[in-house]
Amino acid sequence: MDTEPTFTTFAGVRRVVSGDLRTMLAETKREIDANSGEPILIFDDQTGRQVDFDFRGTTDEVLARVETTSAPRTGPGRPKLGVISREVSLLPRHWEWLEQQPTGISAALRRLVDDERKRQPNKERARLAREAASKFMWAIAGNFADFEEASRALFAGEKDKFSEHIANWPSDVREHLQRLLPEFTWTPIPVAVE
Repeated sequence: MDTEPTFTTFAGVRRVVSGDLRTMLAETKREIDANSGEPILIFDDQTGRQVDFDFRGTTDEVLARVETTSAPRTGPGRPKLGVISREVSLLPRHWEWLEQQPTGISAALRRLVDDERKRQPNKERARLAREAASKFMWAIAGNFADFEEASRALFAGEKDKFSEHIANWPSDVREHLQRLLPEFTWTPIPVAVE
């Protein structure tokens, strides 16, 4: 079962909050209202992508807007069951094979996807974690010293080199990367003078 998505807000290189959507929105709204002047960046922890929200109005208005826009969509599929209809492009031989499956095309595709996800779950989780960390790094640390070397070490799976290259980065950035990369089984990074 998938866990609830989490988000992290940074004001410059300072982590403001990490948590579920409601917690993140409330704390980020407080930070924005305090007007620290630092640029605010919000990240989806599962993907590393930056996300934007409308912070106009009160905290309750911000939360109400998000709850309204995240309501289940209606249309093709079975939204109440979480089934969303999308288009898939396949070659004729793929359609022929799918049409011959006793459970139907949709069930056969779901089974294939689930089988693949179960085949090497740790490898898939590690890949997704590295991609999320990379997106976060590009957004917040792209101009930092040793960024390119850290990025290469990240995708090569070289934990010690990666730790070495990020050792002088701000502590909140380092700690967030450690949180995004649990497969690295971190040892404490020596505290660098900031």
